[in-house]
Amino acid sequence: MEVCYQLPVLPLDRPVPKHVLGRRGAICLTSSPVLFGGPAPRQLSKRRGAVSYDSSDQTALYIRMLDVRLKAPLYTPERVERERAEREKSKERYERTQRRQHTQFCTDFRPLQWCFGVVCAARTDAVGSEAEQPVRSVLSFQKNLHSSHLSRNHTHSTHHTLDQEYVGQAKCLLRKVGSWSFDIFLFDHLSNGKSLVDLTLHLFSEYGLIKLFQLDHLKLRQFLVMVHQGYRSQNPYHNSLHAADVTQAMYCYLQEPQLSESLTSFDILLGLLAAATHDLDHPGVNQTFLIKTSHYLASLYQDTSVLENHHWKCAVSLLRESGLLSHFPFEDRKNLEKRLGSLILATDISRQNEYLSEFRAHLDRADLHLNNSQHRHFVLQMALKCADICNPCRPWHLSKLWSHKVTEEFFNQGDIERRNHLDMSILCDRNSNSVDKIQIGFMSFVVEPLFVEWARFSDTPLSHIMLGHMASNKYKWTHLPQADLREPTQSTSSKTLPQGGLGP
Repeated sequence: MEVCYQLPVLPLDRPVPKHVLGRRGAICLTSSPVLFGGPAPRQLSKRRGAVSYDSSDQTALYIRMLDVRLKAPLYTPERVERERAEREKSKERYERTQRRQHTQFCTDFRPLQWCFGVVCAARTDAVGSEAEQPVRSVLSFQKNLHSSHLSRNHTHSTHHTLDQEYVGQAKCLLRKVGSWSFDIFLFDHLSNGKSLVDLTLHLFSEYGLIKLFQLDHLKLRQFLVMVHQGYRSQNPYHNSLHAADVTQAMYCYLQEPQLSESLTSFDILLGLLAAATHDLDHPGVNQTFLIKTSHYLASLYQDTSVLENHHWKCAVSLLRESGLLSHFPFEDRKNLEKRLGSLILATDISRQNEYLSEFRAHLDRADLHLNNSQHRHFVLQMALKCADICNPCRPWHLSKLWSHKVTEEFFNQGDIERRNHLDMSILCDRNSNSVDKIQIGFMSFVVEPLFVEWARFSDTPLSHIMLGHMASNKYKWTHLPQADLREPTQSTSSKTLPQGGLGP
């Protein structure tokens, strides 16, 4: 039995000469378990296919595969039924394994149901019931101390042979990681949803931090995988993709002349770690929601920077659990953890005016000296703040996608509040707000004041590009017809490659 299917287009890093266009060749892949990355690969004695070039832009490679089941007996009704039963058994075994392995990773809104029980239902017997005890601890950073992270079986996440063509494309795209138009949605698609892991690991290698700080490569990868898993994938906005986007933006800022010439390797290590972990275990609701529902995190951190303190403690717990910095002297580890917290706490949007006023005062006095470690750390705080809310400064096709994602998360919170008869949080009522209104207000009162001051500090082409994108995006949100402002059904960049391939 032969089944013909076409693999995704492979980009070429150089044009194909015209005299070879139209040529075809044969390829053959083995069915080795090592290549297939799993204990039970498809039993194929041979795989064949054809290769052809795209004759329009000369930069695309097409591969068509034939599944050839040679030496295989004919499919009888008995065999079909037997294989169906085997598949059902394998599925059940897999699901049981997944439930055992991911007991500690509830990523739905069940933690919030406990809040509603506190506010809307009986505050006595229901709160103390045994059934709610596991739910109550889901958001606690103590969950990250569970040793199952390092002993977890990762075979289910290995890349299969038919996914390997994406790896080359992802590596090719990383050549442009320093570009402000870097498409994180496309990179996430090519890296099979592991953009935060692959991008951060690449940047650590780019800066030579692994060798410089004598980091164990396996521990580093385990730490980044744990960070990726620590983000809640069901959040429309505050997920690992947002963390990867912030990390890429942080890298762009670290490359700016004033910073690249003055920051130490320790500063760069801190900046990348903070960017990757700054929203770790975000529950998909804001601080106001946690406070008004008497969530235990609000009580734990006394209603002050509740989410940011939680992100910081989660990051510290993962650093300790992974043992990534176990070879550092104790005082150095404590210093790094403290400074990491200082960076993450700076992303608290409720303290925006506080940081902005201090930044503006420094610029007015012209007394920011980057040979001073405290001043360098303050600039890192401002850089992380910019990276965290830089979406309105991205090209329109990226900015628009992010705008719809963050608004969807706002509206989800509003829907929960409405169902549970809670006071509606600002910007969260879908009946009285829209994406364009939210974005125009956000740009005018939050983003623009910050990036204008950043441009005063770093008067570079990148700063002018960001301000230009922001002005253009603001104009589009204000003047474009509603039909053009709707959320696209899917990111076009995740399905198609940039014109001309991914070469430099």
